[in-house]
Amino acid sequence: MAERAILGFLQNNEQIPDSGLFSAEHNLDHDQVKNVIRRLQGFRYIDAQDITRTTWVLTEEGNKYAAQGSPEVQLFLAVPEEGSISVKKLGESIDRFAWKYAKENKWLELGEKQVSRKVQHVDDIVQALLLQIQEGKEIDEDSIDFLKRRKNLIKQDKWNGYSSIKKGPNYSPERKKVSTDLTRENLQNWKELEFKEYNFNAKGAPVEAGLLHPLLKVRKQFKDIFVQMGFEEMPTNNFVESSFWNFDALFQPQQHPARDSHDTFFLKAPCTTRTLPEDYVERVKCVHESGGYGSRGYNCDWKREEANKNLLRTHTTAVSSRMLYALAQKPFVPKKYFSIDRVFRNEAVDRTHLAEFHQMEGLICDRGLTLGDLIGVLKDFFSRLAAVQASVQPLHRTMEIFSYHEKLKKWVEIGNSGMFRPEMLQPMGLPEDVRVIAWGLGLERPTMILYGIDNIRDLFGHKVDLGLIKRNPICRIGI
Repeated sequence: MAERAILGFLQNNEQIPDSGLFSAEHNLDHDQVKNVIRRLQGFRYIDAQDITRTTWVLTEEGNKYAAQGSPEVQLFLAVPEEGSISVKKLGESIDRFAWKYAKENKWLELGEKQVSRKVQHVDDIVQALLLQIQEGKEIDEDSIDFLKRRKNLIKQDKWNGYSSIKKGPNYSPERKKVSTDLTRENLQNWKELEFKEYNFNAKGAPVEAGLLHPLLKVRKQFKDIFVQMGFEEMPTNNFVESSFWNFDALFQPQQHPARDSHDTFFLKAPCTTRTLPEDYVERVKCVHESGGYGSRGYNCDWKREEANKNLLRTHTTAVSSRMLYALAQKPFVPKKYFSIDRVFRNEAVDRTHLAEFHQMEGLICDRGLTLGDLIGVLKDFFSRLAAVQASVQPLHRTMEIFSYHEKLKKWVEIGNSGMFRPEMLQPMGLPEDVRVIAWGLGLERPTMILYGIDNIRDLFGHKVDLGLIKRNPICRIGI
């Protein structure tokens, strides 16, 4: 019906100026008319121009106020012309925002318990403006801004249609039926049929596919660099760890503030570990309490119940301590290990910190290693990160790793490095001349630098824009 109306109208007229007006005049559904116009354009029976109009319409609350009046006027009318009325009686039925707007307009006198009028007549500007919009009349920008500030009274509505609808090169008063499918029957009778012209420039429907998160892309690049340097990946599939492997085996005192609940997530169930290597535990206890291997220890009681507590691991170094202990139980062989996985810390969330994040760690275990070897390995490692500008700065007991953030225009800490202490290594059973050099990086901060992200919550967590995953480019950080 719509197709016949459009083609018939163009037979005696030069154009259809507006598809919306045409639909109204011919009592046609506008969505149906738009579909017919698109189809006729495809067959080149007509030519048309797309148009979009933005108008303001009332929300459900706006329609309510247009019918009943604004809440402040309703409040004003509820107060008697003479005398007063109790606040309690009004409060049961009046919108809470009505008090605010009536007070701003200085319409009412509000006492401790009674309300009375300060004026005898008010104009309901809100209702008048809403009625104008409801009737399709245009109002000025100041009035629109006024209603927008009232919240949830009006909303924008986009109208799409066509203008300048004219005859196309294939126009005829009635559209011929053309074949659109290459079926066996159509091919057998192709001389008697007319086929629809194919548009080889038309874009196909976008393919829905899984996409990699930026962290996974950067993780893969770092993993490739570790593998190129001859490192072996450590198993990191246990997020839950005992305090012994996470702290005590690393020669961290039991009184250290990092072991408090405000820095670490401790488990309620199961709250303690079941098994630890008893002979190794005893050696760790002795070096903590009395020292050894060149150390004075901490000269304080070491409590087994503290070491047994389960927690969410605060660093992947807990995995490193397990791997080095396992290495010490066999004839010594030099090893290069790395890991990239998630860790957890009870930190306040801000632009640069999360309660859970990813840590990369590399370590080399060999005889006679020195600080010079660590510096050399770090130079080799970071020379392969072509897109990351890095610097190593010696600080107390460690060497911190910084990278320059172009968007923030400053150097930000991305990791740490150093050598494991003899008090940690020799109780495990490693030979005296064996040394371990190690470094650790957060995965999020290098990723933020590479992708120009200045808020870590935009990269990882429940507030991430999924569109970022679709838009982000392939990351290349190695050479």
